[in-house]
Amino acid sequence: MATLGELCRQHTSLTRDEINHLKQLVSEWGLLADLCFADLLLYVPSTDSEWLIVAQVRPATGQTIYLADYVGVPADNERPLLTSAFETGEICEGEIAVDLLPEPARMLAIPVRHGAKPIAVLSREWSNRTGRQPGELERTYLGIFQRFAAMIAEGSFPFHGLVGDSSAAPRVGDGVMVLDDEARVRYASPNAVSALHRVGISANAVGMRLAELGFNDSPVRLAYEDRMPVIEEFDQTPNVTLLTRCMPILAGGEVTGGVLLLRDVTEVRKRDKLLLSKDATIREIHHRVKNNLQTISSLLRLQGRRLESTEAKAAVAESVRRIRTIALVHETLSREPGDDVAFLEIVRPLLRLAEEGLQSPDRPVRFTVQGDGGRLPSTIATPLSVVLTELLQNAVDHGFPEGSTGGDVVVQLNPTEDQLNIRVINDGRGLDSHFELNKATGLGLSIVRTLVTTELAGSITMRSGMPEDFAAAGLGDQPKGAGTVVDLTVPI
Repeated sequence: MATLGELCRQHTSLTRDEINHLKQLVSEWGLLADLCFADLLLYVPSTDSEWLIVAQVRPATGQTIYLADYVGVPADNERPLLTSAFETGEICEGEIAVDLLPEPARMLAIPVRHGAKPIAVLSREWSNRTGRQPGELERTYLGIFQRFAAMIAEGSFPFHGLVGDSSAAPRVGDGVMVLDDEARVRYASPNAVSALHRVGISANAVGMRLAELGFNDSPVRLAYEDRMPVIEEFDQTPNVTLLTRCMPILAGGEVTGGVLLLRDVTEVRKRDKLLLSKDATIREIHHRVKNNLQTISSLLRLQGRRLESTEAKAAVAESVRRIRTIALVHETLSREPGDDVAFLEIVRPLLRLAEEGLQSPDRPVRFTVQGDGGRLPSTIATPLSVVLTELLQNAVDHGFPEGSTGGDVVVQLNPTEDQLNIRVINDGRGLDSHFELNKATGLGLSIVRTLVTTELAGSITMRSGMPEDFAAAGLGDQPKGAGTVVDLTVPI
């Protein structure tokens, strides 16, 4: 289904500002539909002299008369009322025929004014047969709707300027207070009365100001002063949190009243606090795990200094690097909310660790990263970091042996919708022509192969480089067979 903006651009001559005005209206009209217990449709004059329906909303407080969506459909018998409202700039009412209804339905046509002229028509369409029986609540809500309709016709609704996001604001069914021009309560819906009782206010609110009731009236004061809607959440009592939205009602630019919507969000906020507490606990655990791993790493380094065997020292040094890699993941997780981590924030420190521990003055190796790995769960990020550490060490040990002039190692990250592709490429010595990854017996490659194929359920290949590989990595012209390219694919 085409959007309001697309339909207006394709079928009308409305300007960008006029289309934005209609979008603002549609973002607010769920409130209006609930207040009038009826379907609302938005019609615009098309370039081929027709009336086109560009938006439609059903009420949450009443029964719809339209089982189907009519967005993108031209108007039929509604045209006389639409034309009259559009040309006169006045609200018109009449009868229309509706499919599946045995008798005519009613239609209220409201011109939508922007600037000096109407640009569209908003209709309220309902059936007296299927409508709600009128009572005090219904009469009050319809009266509020009529006042907002007048604001639409004069161009003061939707409100101009920056307006807070109303998507999470209270709805009509949550509780409504109708206020006069002095911010006195003229009506409170049953749900609003229940909300007042929950915060310990049992007095009859009608005729009183909110402050006199002991209720926080700051959103009402701000809305009346600024002539703009105000959304505010506050703790009315230590145990009750309320979310409110106050919308001033204007006539001729002056405030003539207001509507205060309120919802009890105490339980929602309690769950939010529990989630925050749980998140803080998890991050603290990651922080402590990181500290413990660093302690183990330090103990191993102390042990390594007492060893005399070169082979034993190398084994301990490799273990220290692996432990520091895992500690690095936990350190990143301890800083970020949730159990996901931006993989790039791990790769960059890994490259710094590699520079510190693997290169030497007579064998300078430059490490760089290209691309962004996206966010990964810790169950993937931890083993993948160990794999990357082993690949970096393998690139230095075999691509740039002692006595070489050094070179470059590039890590390329390329995430897709369901997998992460990693390439580690170096411009050093190429692979032996008889090399086979599955037959490699070195500890590092054995760790890599095991983690990738079992824990990560991925795949890995190693081959000598091609000229196009080096060009894509920005390593200049290199002959075929030089360097090593490791391609790693991990499902996410």
